[in-house]
Formats: sequence, structure tokens, C-alpha cells
Amino acid sequence: MPPSGKTEHMEERLSKVEIRKDALQETVDSVASTVGEVASIITTAVKDVAGAIGGLATDVFEIRDGARRAAERTEEE
Repeated sequence: MPPSGKTEHMEERLSKVEIRKDALQETVDSVASTVGEVASIITTAVKDVAGAIGGLATDVFEIRDGARRAAERTEEE
């Protein structure tokens, strides 16, 4: 049986290692969660920007068509 001083030191050391492991695990979990949130925000933003640009393109095509039809009517008169 080892002297009691060695056992106490070993238990204390394992406790510190366990605390560090838990802290590292929580940090990794937090970083992963934050990265996921940021990725979701960026994905939504890209989707919204693409939708806005698509809407602008549709408006430009409609304006161009309207201007072309108006020019054709003017030429007919």
C-alpha cells in the first residue's frame, strides 16, 4: 500500500487534469456553437442578398421591356 501522501497527490493531480479537460471541452463546444451561428447568419445573408439582386434584375428587365414597348408605340404614331 502506497504512503497516503502519494495517493492524495495523485488524486489532486487527476482532479486538475479533469478540470482542464472539462474546460477545454466546454471551450471547444462554445467555439463550435459560435461558428455554427455565424455560418447560419452568413448563409441567410447570402441568400437574402441573392434574392435582392434577383429582384433588382427582374425590375431592370421589366423597366427595359416597358421602355421598349413605349418606344415602339411612339414610332407607330
